[in-house]
Amino acid sequence: MGAMIARAYEPLDRFLQPNKVLLIYGPRRAGKTTLLRNFLNQTTLRYKLDSGDNIRTQQLLSSQDFSQILAYVEGYELLAIDEAQGIPNIGMALKIIVDQAPGIRVLATGSSSFELAGQVGEPLTGRKHTLTLYPVSQAELLHSQVNRFELRQRLEDYLVYGSYPEVIVAPTDNARIEVITEIANSYLLKDILAWDRVKSSRTLLSLLKLLAFQVGQEVSLSELATQLSVDVRTVQRYLDLLEKAFVIIRVGGFSRNLRGEVTSKAKYYFFDNGIRNALIAQFNRLDQRNDVGQLWENFVFVERMKHRTYAAIYANIYFWRTYDQQEIDLVEERDGKLFGYECKWSPKRVGPAPRNWTATYPEAEFAVITPENYLDFVL
Repeated sequence: MGAMIARAYEPLDRFLQPNKVLLIYGPRRAGKTTLLRNFLNQTTLRYKLDSGDNIRTQQLLSSQDFSQILAYVEGYELLAIDEAQGIPNIGMALKIIVDQAPGIRVLATGSSSFELAGQVGEPLTGRKHTLTLYPVSQAELLHSQVNRFELRQRLEDYLVYGSYPEVIVAPTDNARIEVITEIANSYLLKDILAWDRVKSSRTLLSLLKLLAFQVGQEVSLSELATQLSVDVRTVQRYLDLLEKAFVIIRVGGFSRNLRGEVTSKAKYYFFDNGIRNALIAQFNRLDQRNDVGQLWENFVFVERMKHRTYAAIYANIYFWRTYDQQEIDLVEERDGKLFGYECKWSPKRVGPAPRNWTATYPEAEFAVITPENYLDFVL
C-alpha cells in the first residue's frame, strides 16, 4: 500500500530545508503516516520521531519553555512529529525549534484541527512549506496497475467505494464497505467535534447527508438552514469547518458580469466518493443507482484537483450557469485563459459547448470528460 501513496511528493528531501517546517496536511487515514515512515526508512539524517498523541510530548512542546524544548531536539538533524495537531500551541513550539536550533529540519503531519484552530499559520509565517495529501489518486494507482485499461476496469469501484488506501487494498466489497463506513463514522468528524464551537454532531451529520444528495447542484444556504432548523450563520460556519476538515470542497459560480450568469450560490463536492456514499449508506452497483451522474462528476472533480495539486498546476476553479439553465460543471482559469469541462458518464450525451458560453467567451476552450477520456484529464 505504501508504494502507491503520494508518489508525487517522493522523495520528501526536496521539500525539507534547514530551519524550516514541512507540514503535511490531509484527511485522517489518507496515508500521511505511511508517507512519513517511508521517508524516515531511507533518510540518512539523524532523526527523532514523536507523536502528537504522546501526553509527555504534548506537555513539553506546549510549555513554550525554551530550555526544555531545545534540550528535547539537541543532537538531531530532523524532528518528525506525526499527528501534530494533538499538541496545544504546536505552532509556537515549532517556531522556537526552527528559530533556535541551528540547521534543524522539522517534518510534521496533521489533520484538520491544525487548520481549524489556526495553530500554525501566524507563528510559522515564512518558516513553513505545506503539502496536502489526498486519498490515493488515479496517477498513483496507475503505478500499481499494469496499464490504463486495467485502471478503467476498476472505475466502478472508485466511484462507489472511493480511494482511501485501506479501501483500495481491502479484499472484498464487504470489506471495503466496512472500512469506508468506519472512516466516515469514526474519523471523519473527529477533529471538528473535538472543537468547542460545534454544538450538535447530529446537525453536522444531517447537513452532510443533505449535501450528499446535492452533489454537483447549487446549494441554497437558507434552504439548508430551514431543513436543519438552525440559522444561516450556523450553516455557513459548519460548511466552513467541513471544508477545513477535508470533507467537502466549495466551488463558486464564474461570471464576468454577464447579467444572466448565476453567482449567488455555491456547489459542494466531497473529497472522496466513498465517504459520500457511506453518509447515505448507498453502496449499490452502478446499474442499480440513479445518481451515477453525480458520482461521476464528483470523482472527476476530485481527481482533477489531485492532479492539479501534485503537478503544481495553479488555477482558479468555478462552475458556470445561466438563469436559462445553460451550464458547465467545471471552469478552470489558468494563466488568464478559460477552460470549460463538462462531465458526462454516457459518451452518447456528449455535445458542443453551451451557446451562451461560446458567445460570451469565444476564446475559451471546452471539453467533455467521459469514462473513455478521463485519464488524459487526471494524469
